Amino acid sequence: MAYTGGVESEAPWLDADQQRTWLRLAGLLIKLPAALDTQLQRDAGVSHFEYMVLSRLSEAPNRTLRMSQLAELANGSLSRLSHVVKRLELRGWVRREPCAEDGRATNAVLTEDGWEKVVRTAPGHVATVRSLVVDPLTPAELARFGDLVGTLLAKVDPDETCPGQP
Repeated sequence: MAYTGGVESEAPWLDADQQRTWLRLAGLLIKLPAALDTQLQRDAGVSHFEYMVLSRLSEAPNRTLRMSQLAELANGSLSRLSHVVKRLELRGWVRREPCAEDGRATNAVLTEDGWEKVVRTAPGHVATVRSLVVDPLTPAELARFGDLVGTLLAKVDPDETCPGQP
């Protein structure tokens, strides 16, 4: 048994290599979203989550998604999404409307102004993603990294609700 600050645990301690890898991943999980958010705030005046909402709507049929589905695709809670959509509505980029197939559900719809915002914002975001994630890796490393991330994501999200899941 491993000793964990007064609590006995069946899990063995991480060895030095495992600890180094874990701390690097933890650092990436903290710093990458902050870097993406910084670029989007500076260049487009939107948060990373707001951009994810807009971009997911831009890729949907008729630029429309149920709020519950959009929350899932943007990796946020329905409550958080509701607050963000309200802000996006005030900017004229999104509107809400009743779902025709289910009167209990609400759809989020990307407006024409919202579409134009995505079109203007996407190049800077893609350049940042390329600079921080894609370009530092060889094509083989990127493919392997994608496989590894998919493996981890499948453990964290076994129901496959995260986008990009294998």
